[in-house]
Amino acid sequence: MRLLSNLIVLVLLVGSSVAVTRAQSLPNQLERLEKFKAGKLEPVYTLKKEGFLAPGAAISEESSFEGEYIGNHSRVTVDQVNFKQDPQAYELLSLMFAAAKMKEPGLEIRQDYGTAGFTTTDQIAFVKGTHCVRIRDIKGVSAASLNMLVQQLTSGAEKSEGDIPVLIKHLPYPEEAQKNAVYLNSFADLERLPFQHAVLDVVQAGGNADAALASYGPSKVLIVEFNTPQLATENDQRIIARIQELWRLGQPAPTAYRRVGNYSVLVFDAADEQTAKQLIDQVKYEQVVQWLGENPNILKEAQKRYVNTTLGVLVAVLKASGYAALLCLGVGGLIGGLLFSYRRAQQKDVTAFSDAGGMLRLNLDELSAETKASRLLQERN
Repeated sequence: MRLLSNLIVLVLLVGSSVAVTRAQSLPNQLERLEKFKAGKLEPVYTLKKEGFLAPGAAISEESSFEGEYIGNHSRVTVDQVNFKQDPQAYELLSLMFAAAKMKEPGLEIRQDYGTAGFTTTDQIAFVKGTHCVRIRDIKGVSAASLNMLVQQLTSGAEKSEGDIPVLIKHLPYPEEAQKNAVYLNSFADLERLPFQHAVLDVVQAGGNADAALASYGPSKVLIVEFNTPQLATENDQRIIARIQELWRLGQPAPTAYRRVGNYSVLVFDAADEQTAKQLIDQVKYEQVVQWLGENPNILKEAQKRYVNTTLGVLVAVLKASGYAALLCLGVGGLIGGLLFSYRRAQQKDVTAFSDAGGMLRLNLDELSAETKASRLLQERN
């Protein structure tokens, strides 16, 4: 338990981007821990040597490092890289995941800690914001203890909806795709993908495209998002020409291909063409238009908003007036009906006088003319 507590403090120190402002300050902090000694922290080297991190990658040198920390019957090697943007950190994680998955086919990326991460028998890797951290070469610590370390490290971390690249969320069945998707950010070529095909050689992005590859059983779906319609059109033409060439040569070709907006969507190794098309049908391109300078349509948009606002106010006033009129008529009718019923009830309780039957007329108001008896018909015996 004491060893586990020391390791928790260790990872909290080296994994937190808030506590670490400069890599050189970590050894002094770690040396204060009982039974732990920190070696010299070096610039990130192993990740570059393994091919996960490009030599010219835009990283923050001050908070990116690798180093070994030795305790009593334990050893931990930490690689921490701080990027400029979240997608760059996620790219590194997905590339390390792809390599680890080749050794452990059942491995999955999970969102249980940090933004996303995975754990194997000898390492844990995760991203949190712009930081990507890998804890490896563990000696004397079980896989369960490693998982608990990361759980405690990221238990208070806020999960942001935008941390996972949007392109991964546009893959078919995104919740399933996130468990195995490999992501490339602003790539120059697709050689770093764990899957290669002859048709991918013609894709030319020049650093202006992103890509996401996910597996669905034996099928694989690749989405390449180009940043401009011109680049998407040029690559679309090259991809179609290459697929037709592969057909003529009798070589394996993608099961299905389609351009969706600025996306080039390819499906490989699907059971049949119908299944591949169903996967492509789920890919939706969300177009976003952003003016780099002054918007030339700003006056038209302002006029449109003014007209819509005015019409909205007019409709609201008419509705309110109509409802008020209906309410007044309803309340007036109800009150009038009640008064009418009340007066009728009062009339039934009062004796009524009439000259219709007894030829009797009460001249109470003295307005009726006097009747002369000589002009009345006499009653016969």
